[in-house]
Amino acid sequence: MAKIAVFILASLVASIALLELGLRLLFGFGNPPIYLADREIGYLLAPNQRSRRFGNLIQINEYSMRSPSVAPLPPSGTLRILLLGDSIANGGWWTPQDQTISAAIAKQLRALAPPLPHPPPSLPLPPPLPHPPPSLLAPENIAPDSSYKNVEVLNASANSWGPRNELAYARRKGTFGAALVVLLINTDDLFAKAPSSLQVGSDRNYPAVKPPLALVELFQRYILPAPAVPAPPKETGDIVGRNLEAISDLQNLVAQTNSQLLLAMTPLQRETGEPGPRDYERKARERLLDLTQKQKIYYLDFLPQFNSLEEPATLYRDHIHLSPSGNELVSETISKAIQQLL
Repeated sequence: MAKIAVFILASLVASIALLELGLRLLFGFGNPPIYLADREIGYLLAPNQRSRRFGNLIQINEYSMRSPSVAPLPPSGTLRILLLGDSIANGGWWTPQDQTISAAIAKQLRALAPPLPHPPPSLPLPPPLPHPPPSLLAPENIAPDSSYKNVEVLNASANSWGPRNELAYARRKGTFGAALVVLLINTDDLFAKAPSSLQVGSDRNYPAVKPPLALVELFQRYILPAPAVPAPPKETGDIVGRNLEAISDLQNLVAQTNSQLLLAMTPLQRETGEPGPRDYERKARERLLDLTQKQKIYYLDFLPQFNSLEEPATLYRDHIHLSPSGNELVSETISKAIQQLL
């Protein structure tokens, strides 16, 4: 009888061990990307992480970017672009490291250089600014087309970041010698709340520590009820105006580094087709357009381009995040806009 009990216990332990191993190897449970709370930025991905989620590699470098390790300034002969954004730029667990928008832009720019061909008519671009700022063409900022041998696109992003998070990151970390800074937002970001760190460690999507076991994470995420997350103080007043001000401040910060800002905005899926954006979204969009025209910010609004397709829904994996084909269209258009600016 004792032998049977020992055999059952040993079988149970072995089964749990195999399940734990399978959850780690196949799904990446037990090793989620973790976050750090930050007073100004709100939160950011903890530096120097490497994990796989559902088979997709997630690598976070020493500057909390979803990018390989980088030098503080670009090496000689390297064209460096800094991408700032939220989960669309980051790619989340559903996007492999080499298929993020930043990785795609880097690959496309390498293919374009040199010589740099004209963009094909299938991807129309907005007209260039009538008077590009001299800093954009400064020889110490951008190597001539014939001289640069490599392209780096750094990906500074985190889930649910808004313009004020991205501005705070750039103020803290700088622009890393980038010749061009791309701010990739979506319509919801115009209504983003002020940076807060209350979700770090309390929201299961923003863990502050690794779980002790993959099984523990499985239970916490998919079986146990979601824990209560403290609500930040309600923000009143002109939230859109504060986010537009953050975009304006980011442009000023970028200009101080002898660089240029490229602003790109993707729509929510429900904004495509008819009836289009809701009234409050139309007003916010008009205010953003007015800001870009007054301050001569190069602006890509993807809504017209998405609407030009027969089935814009194929560009989305959910109501806001892009599918692989959506990532490809956005990265190609941004790459050609960068090419045009340079």
